[in-house]
Amino acid sequence: MKRKVLIIVQNQSVPPDPRVLKESQSLYANGCDVTVLCPRSKGWFQGYQVVDGIRVYRHPTSREGHGPLGYLWEYGCSLFWEFLYTWWIYLRHGFEVIQSCNPPDNVFFIALPFKLLGVRYIFDHHDASPELYSAKGGENGTVRKLLFWLEKMTYRFSDAVMVTNESYRDLATGRGRVALSDVFVVRNGPDPDTFKAVEPNPDVKRGKRYLIGYVGCMNVQDGLDILVEVAHYIKNQQRRDIGFVCVGGGPELSALRQMVKKRHLEDMVTFTGRIPDKDLLEILSTADVCVNPDRPCKMNDISTMIKIMEYMALGKPIVQFDSKEGRFSAGEASLYADRIDQVPDFANKILWLLEHPDERKKMGEYGRMRVERELRWEMSVRNMLSAYDRVFSKRAPTANAGVVETGGQCDHGQQ
Repeated sequence: MKRKVLIIVQNQSVPPDPRVLKESQSLYANGCDVTVLCPRSKGWFQGYQVVDGIRVYRHPTSREGHGPLGYLWEYGCSLFWEFLYTWWIYLRHGFEVIQSCNPPDNVFFIALPFKLLGVRYIFDHHDASPELYSAKGGENGTVRKLLFWLEKMTYRFSDAVMVTNESYRDLATGRGRVALSDVFVVRNGPDPDTFKAVEPNPDVKRGKRYLIGYVGCMNVQDGLDILVEVAHYIKNQQRRDIGFVCVGGGPELSALRQMVKKRHLEDMVTFTGRIPDKDLLEILSTADVCVNPDRPCKMNDISTMIKIMEYMALGKPIVQFDSKEGRFSAGEASLYADRIDQVPDFANKILWLLEHPDERKKMGEYGRMRVERELRWEMSVRNMLSAYDRVFSKRAPTANAGVVETGGQCDHGQQ
């Protein structure tokens, strides 16, 4: 019978979370029975829905936290609902594996009693929580020590760990002391067969000659305030032919719109908020250059940003700050701005690309080919399935899971 999997994600709903959606779809396509537990969010208020054969339960959620007490309340509420829903799902559908997707690193509390029942636990490491806390302005103190402890416990109780890149693999084997044989690199590659360029729409440029595109979250560490300053710098160079369109949402969106207004950039910079995928693809397909202004810090240096591969899949040249994993992902598809002389250098690299269309084309073609040959999601599916095979091989399932032993793997023949 089918292997039964529960995926728990706290910081984003599904299907909007692209990694969790692709993981779920790939597990389902390879013969697994998949349930996802996630929070409700704007536009996704249904408590239960079946998406492409995958059961999706969405629990109530509090407002996004700010500061230690705010985060404690937010994550405490989520943990409470996750606890109730997980037991309901176990009694209603059964599962053999819990896969937790961080942040935060507290879902191991949910998994512990189920491990006593023979359920395996996979940690899908999306973000390095201590580094993320520092990137948001957190100080070295009790909260950061707690985050390190939660991460340590998560590693300790994991039967396998999936990571997005080699930097996170080194965290798992280093400070997490996880055996290398239990760590699997599952990258955030897009599917170029579905995420592909559409016909550009000149109306998106709003009368400008050039368009700079951005898509992603809008938190402190994402550096959108730097991008607004870049636009202001470019405008002060007497360039009125360049527009910026930023797609996405997040806690900084309101402040960013105020920043645009304060600097009189309304004619140049647009924040769309969250929009349908169709409109997103149209904007990025029309853009001449795409940008990743992630604020230079340890968190962003070791993290793989899916937007980079999405830009590459669409054949777009990129400007970003120099970072270890950003350079690994993009290679020659990107120009890398100086981390010290941030705003002027970032702006000048955008301007240089706009004046060199042949280089833009060359970089875009390189990026698209790299995604198609090396970084597409298919390339990561085998490693993800290997992680599941690894945990299934460690011990036999119990009768409580409601399944029959089938040899410790999903049906790979359907991939």
